[in-house]
Amino acid sequence: MQPTVKFLKLTGSAHIPMRATAGAACYDLFAHDTICIDDMRTFKVVGTGIAIELPPGHVGLVCSRSGLAAKHGLFVLNAPGVIDEDYRGEIKVILGRLPYTPQWPSENYTLVEPGMRIAQLMILPVTHLPVVEVTDLTTTARGEGGLGSTGV
Repeated sequence: MQPTVKFLKLTGSAHIPMRATAGAACYDLFAHDTICIDDMRTFKVVGTGIAIELPPGHVGLVCSRSGLAAKHGLFVLNAPGVIDEDYRGEIKVILGRLPYTPQWPSENYTLVEPGMRIAQLMILPVTHLPVVEVTDLTTTARGEGGLGSTGV
């Protein structure tokens, strides 16, 4: 039997998340609140009016929408936001805004209104692996090379 995702409207005016096309990887999340987002120095938590029940062994990842980022400079601040399978509260999205967007250089804010698609939700299976403490790790060619160690 195929796992199902359950969405619960917390208010009558909330929008159930949906995929825009049959080939879309994510479900669009809709704003339930009216919020004014100024610039990158601030962020706002936007409610969706929706609660979720993920199937066991799955996680929800809240990601930015490319159109909002390109047109308005809006992005999910903690992208991806993680929704654990046992969470049953309202899905909320933390939105930030870059201070300058080329399409509207004279505006210093973006108004988020109810029904606006503000983020996308990707649902993926999760593998829970056992954790083992060891005294050393296997050697690799990269070793401890960190940020930028493999080239620009």
